[in-house]
Amino acid sequence: MSNMFYKEACANIICSDFPDLDVIRVDDVYYMVSTTMHFMPGCVILRSYNLKDWEFCSYVYDELEKTEKQTLADNHGIYGKGMWAASLRYDNGTFYIAFVANDTHKTYLYRSESIEGPWKKTEIQGFFHDLSLLFDYDENGKRHVFLVHGNCDLRLTELEDDFSAPKKDGIDKIIIQDDREKVDLGYEGSHFYKINGKYYIFCIHKEKNQMRSEACFYSDKIEGPYTGGQVLCADYDNWNSGAAQGGVVQAVDGSWYSILFQDHGALGRIPILISVDFSSEFPKFLSQNGNVLKTVKVPDNRPDYVYKKLYGSDFLDENGKLQHYWQWNHIHNPALGYFTQINEKNCLAIKTDKIVKNVVQATNTLTQRVFNEKRSAEVTVDVSGINDGDFAGFCALEGEYSFIALTKKNDKLKLIRAEHKISYVPWAMGVFDEDSPDITEQVDFADSEISFKIDFDLTKENQTASFSYYDKSKKKFVEFGKSSKLRFTLDHFVGVRFALFNYSTQQTGGIAVFSDFKYND
Repeated sequence: MSNMFYKEACANIICSDFPDLDVIRVDDVYYMVSTTMHFMPGCVILRSYNLKDWEFCSYVYDELEKTEKQTLADNHGIYGKGMWAASLRYDNGTFYIAFVANDTHKTYLYRSESIEGPWKKTEIQGFFHDLSLLFDYDENGKRHVFLVHGNCDLRLTELEDDFSAPKKDGIDKIIIQDDREKVDLGYEGSHFYKINGKYYIFCIHKEKNQMRSEACFYSDKIEGPYTGGQVLCADYDNWNSGAAQGGVVQAVDGSWYSILFQDHGALGRIPILISVDFSSEFPKFLSQNGNVLKTVKVPDNRPDYVYKKLYGSDFLDENGKLQHYWQWNHIHNPALGYFTQINEKNCLAIKTDKIVKNVVQATNTLTQRVFNEKRSAEVTVDVSGINDGDFAGFCALEGEYSFIALTKKNDKLKLIRAEHKISYVPWAMGVFDEDSPDITEQVDFADSEISFKIDFDLTKENQTASFSYYDKSKKKFVEFGKSSKLRFTLDHFVGVRFALFNYSTQQTGGIAVFSDFKYND
């Protein structure tokens, strides 16, 4: 296409936690879905016209299932669980998204004629780990629906035409097997395609003592046999963590690309863009000397388009709805975490309704991703409505969290810094934090309104969060306590986030009001 506009794209297209990516193109628009686990609304979809710049498009659901775990009523929640690794497909005028939730042990299918919804929810009978959808048409034009799924043993399963269950007498067989004795992570995270008349399966893989890598298998027939192997084992930006688990997509000019994710410390798993050469049967992911190429040439379908930011400062949009960049930690109870107008400002009021020990047991905590290695944000909180034993503040939220807050003891306010370090191995899953955080700093504080600030330094060398409060006498933010060391752990399985919280340890009903949130560029 001689009139196509091209631009150079950094391989690191979004420096924030967007794991388990699947990407498609419909006409000149790219759509990408990512795992959102225990955050609601969930199953985020982004939009782009050039694979480099992305903006919010939609969420698939506001809440998945109102269980005791997803509402945090059990004080354990679904940390590290919830929705995982969605498959996004478009066929004959309809968008499809399928995924499993690791707390309900169900497989969900959502479909809509518009990428922005509304989405119709159904279930596929069975549990299909890291599934990928494929629609295949036979010589008579009849559509057949298939899944590839599993870990180590990848299985091909044919579905009923209505997606309700595996098809009676349909294909259901293991088509690819890994050697469990030689791997730390067997083949999983499948992405299934039919390209140039052949069937392709891309998946993540990690041999012992190696970085994670991307594998590819292909066949002339859907049921196999499949041949292939490792297609990419490459680091990016010296993080010693291979880019893997993602799909491929063809641009309007015929070129191919893949978007994978790579671990980036406490920041989470970030999307990486890679050029793919499909000139032969076995695709080649372009890298050099064991590293992902720093820049990628991409066609820009709408070079004059202005993208909206994926982060921001406002709580509500022009329609009075929660801005897309905010997500609740677990299902939101609007009677307790509600928005109010105070002095012509939109404020978030959080009222407690249960006794807990820590912030990860608290309901109605509002969160936002951290973007880029160095980022800060600030917020003002009014604690005139809290009770003895309440904690209201600003948190760097992930498995090992830290926060700054005001609390009340014997009817007197205290400014505190607190943190929680896990006592178990960082790759442990399904572990619950049932302890009170360690208070590392504490001083008396007279004013019931205070402004907090968090500064992140998530460079490889530092991985820290620093906490400050606004000193009215000095007219500036003053750091409070030492910086907290951060790390990505599998109990939460997500990157660090800004979080606004209020929780009670003695009596319920306390209210904290948050205002003037500012996400600093």
